[in-house]
Amino acid sequence: MSVVTNTTTIGAIDAPSRRNTELVLLAFAVVIPVFAYANVGLAMTGEMPTGMIGYGLGLGLLAGVAHLVVRKFAKYADPLLLPLATLLNGLGLVLIWRLDQSARLINRAEQRFGAFSPDAPKQLMYSAIGIALLIAVLLILKDHRILQRYTYISMAAALFLLILPMFFPAVNGAKIWVSLGPFSIQPGEFAKIIIAIFFSGYLMVKRDALALASRRFMGMYLPRGRDLGPILVVWVMSILILVFETDLGTSLLFFGLFVIMLYVATERTSWIVFGLLMSAAGAVGVATFESHVQQRVNAWLDPFACYDKLGACEQIAQGLMSFGSGGVLGTGLGQGDSDLIGFAANSDFILSTVGEEFGLAGTMAFLLIYGLIVERGVRTALAARDPFGKLLAIGLSGAFAIQVFVVAGGVMGLIPLTGMTMPFVAAGGSSVIANWALIGILIRISDTARRPAPAPAPSPDAEMTQVVRP
Repeated sequence: MSVVTNTTTIGAIDAPSRRNTELVLLAFAVVIPVFAYANVGLAMTGEMPTGMIGYGLGLGLLAGVAHLVVRKFAKYADPLLLPLATLLNGLGLVLIWRLDQSARLINRAEQRFGAFSPDAPKQLMYSAIGIALLIAVLLILKDHRILQRYTYISMAAALFLLILPMFFPAVNGAKIWVSLGPFSIQPGEFAKIIIAIFFSGYLMVKRDALALASRRFMGMYLPRGRDLGPILVVWVMSILILVFETDLGTSLLFFGLFVIMLYVATERTSWIVFGLLMSAAGAVGVATFESHVQQRVNAWLDPFACYDKLGACEQIAQGLMSFGSGGVLGTGLGQGDSDLIGFAANSDFILSTVGEEFGLAGTMAFLLIYGLIVERGVRTALAARDPFGKLLAIGLSGAFAIQVFVVAGGVMGLIPLTGMTMPFVAAGGSSVIANWALIGILIRISDTARRPAPAPAPSPDAEMTQVVRP
């Protein structure tokens, strides 16, 4: 007796999309800020705030629309990126609204500008624009590898955005803003994304030459002279930005991003050592001649020595005092005095409000959320199937991590103050819009990386395999 069986090709098992997991996490990401909003109102006035329902519905609507778009157009995306960003954005709105209620800040604004304009409504509008940009990224960018075609165009666009603020007046000592009437934009926030696209496309082509050709010196593999060209150009550009725009934060972000991506592409530790040495040499050289950078370095070395001179010294000293008064568990939302920092309380120094009112535990929780976003970005880079996607994901994650480090380090006194804004939390339209776009690109890359490979189509010419069993 014989049995003839047909063997057919079995398609890949469909991987779970994890969209329901994302929906549950989004619910928590909306509920937690709403409870924080109520906590602020009860602490400051003893009553439930009147705008709590509207705030909750607005944040929930934005998160829900973003979830539906991800569910439809990025089914296999990482389920944590959107909830984590929503949680930070929501808590940032609460902190900004809490500072808007400060009588001291209102009086200062009225004395200085003649009127007080709350920042929370504007930040909610910017958040809506940012989520709209995330949706546009997912709808338009069907495959992240399309960006590779625009490698050198992105370089030109990034240079244009970085140079443009030089032609506009300085704001608080740094030329990082472009002002057009009542509107202003910080091009550096968008330039970091475009620079990551350029570096990804460039290093994907040049990584073999940068990794294999080198000379050994004092236990390190140093690159050849002709291979030093790209890193020297980026180093010079970062120094020029620091000199002409007196913008320490963008220079650190720009150069640090390139060194990280260069190390990932070549796996040469010598690039990191060489990059750190060049970065230190450039920073010391500029700090020696640039007065604005000197002031920030002096304020970092001893903020209490120049406390009476206002400016960066006063802000850093008050920031350190706010961290100290917060203790381990904090004073409670709405019960701190971080508004004494002044106009920078809801932008550069909003982490001081977190440190005072949430305490050390709350600050570590905020930094952990940032760390989780970076971790999911790195995991996306590891899962990506193409080298361009790997480099782009690690570049965007690295840029995000560097920005968090330089802001938190400057406010806590670990490094000189840079003037950058805390992603998603601090007030600022350019920052929140650009970071939502960054999350959108990471979601697209993670969707491509986690999407199961399609099953091969059966060939009509395939012959039947006969298995004869006695």
